[in-house]
Amino acid sequence: MDIVGRSIKDVQVEITARQHRWVADEAVGPGDDQGPNPYELLLGALAACKVMTCHMYAERKGWPLEDIEVRLTTTKVYARDCEDCVSDPNAKVDLIESQIRFQGDLTEEQLERLTVISERCPVHRTLTSETKIRTTRLE
Repeated sequence: MDIVGRSIKDVQVEITARQHRWVADEAVGPGDDQGPNPYELLLGALAACKVMTCHMYAERKGWPLEDIEVRLTTTKVYARDCEDCVSDPNAKVDLIESQIRFQGDLTEEQLERLTVISERCPVHRTLTSETKIRTTRLE
C-alpha cells in the first residue's frame, strides 16, 4: 500500500492513495483549515475500519445491522492516571476513547459481539500492537 504526501503550501499536504486525493491541514493559525489535521485523519481511519469490519461481519452472519456510528476522541494522559497502562507512571500516553452505536433489530448478544469485533479491525490492531516506522531519505 503506497500513500504519498506532498507539500502544497505552508502546512497543507496533498495526500494520494491510488486514484484518490485529499488535503490535510492544520486549523487557522499554523494552517488554513482546508482539511482534517493528522490526528483527525488517524481517528477517521480507525472509525472507518471499525464500521467496515462490523458491517462485513454482520453481513456474513446475516444479522440485520442497519447503521453504525463511531465517535472517537484522543487525549494525552499520564500513565499513572490510566488504570490499564503499563508505561512508566510519569510518561504521557495517548488515550483514544471509542463509543459505538449499532442500529438494527439486533439481540443483546449480537450487540456485544459486534462491539468485540469492532476492536478486531485491522487499524485498531495496528494502533494497539508494536509498530515500527523506519524512515529513509528519497534521492
